[in-house]
Amino acid sequence: WRHRRHALVSEPLSQPLSQPLSQPLSGADVEVLIPAFDREGATAVTLTSLLGQQVQPRRVLVSDQSPTGIVCSSPLVAGVARVLRSRGIAVELLHHPSGAGVTENRAFLLSQASAPYVVFCDDDIVLGPEVLARMLGAMSELRCGLVAQAMTGLSFVDDVREREWGAFEPLAPDEPVAQERIRKGDPAWERWRLHNAANPTHLAGRLGLDPASPAWAAYRIAWAAGCVLLDRAVLSATGGFDFWAELGADGYGEDVVVQLRVIEAAGGVGLLPTGAHHLELPTTVGNRSNDAYELVLGSRAVDTPDRSATRDGNLPCEPGHS
Repeated sequence: WRHRRHALVSEPLSQPLSQPLSQPLSGADVEVLIPAFDREGATAVTLTSLLGQQVQPRRVLVSDQSPTGIVCSSPLVAGVARVLRSRGIAVELLHHPSGAGVTENRAFLLSQASAPYVVFCDDDIVLGPEVLARMLGAMSELRCGLVAQAMTGLSFVDDVREREWGAFEPLAPDEPVAQERIRKGDPAWERWRLHNAANPTHLAGRLGLDPASPAWAAYRIAWAAGCVLLDRAVLSATGGFDFWAELGADGYGEDVVVQLRVIEAAGGVGLLPTGAHHLELPTTVGNRSNDAYELVLGSRAVDTPDRSATRDGNLPCEPGHS
């Protein structure tokens, strides 16, 4: 693997991070946000994997954007939610049929969050029991804008793609996470290849990391899909998903834009080994015609007004439960 350095953003974020540097993070500091659409079975699987976490979050919010509320009215999802509540985890299942697309759904979830840290977890991810503990432990030490467990596809476990590992850059021990501006065409952009297929699994194996161990190694990323822990103050200060209306229901790549902005402001890394396992289901984003990167950061970039997610149509599926 080649070790490269890239230009760093010199201006620090004007807003401080959410916690004092001396205070380690716990489950009480984090909420898990799950944007869902039409995947009742997969969402139930994702919620079940939260039940086995070594560190449990203080709250889980599921926003079901499907027109009929198939996810949050599902007996499968409701059953797992009851078990999570019995373990002291607050769970909110919200029917949010805005029809405005996944970016708006993420913006809506962020508007409902109150913890200093949030995990955005897709509704088709199975989390290993170490994931939240690993991310909170890393964030406690690194104190950056985000840490990610990139999803891995284990159907590709026999497809070892060393040709895609050239951009892999692990952080040295005690090396701080630096701010970094990354755009298409930069050498750092090629880090997206690190998360293809089962690359995260194979990279961890090459480093000799046990997936069941609390030990972790941080590495530089452009962005990561699947399961990402973000400092909510930094996420909000950099705009969050404020471009949702301009992007529209057919938009995609919103997580790329958000993470690039957070990394530029406060730094961010991926963590190996990853415990975020992709169920490898077909996408529920239908017409992927609007690229968030081109709208916000690329050739189509426009000034985006300050707006929050729509709150109309926010229907709790189980009144009285939290």
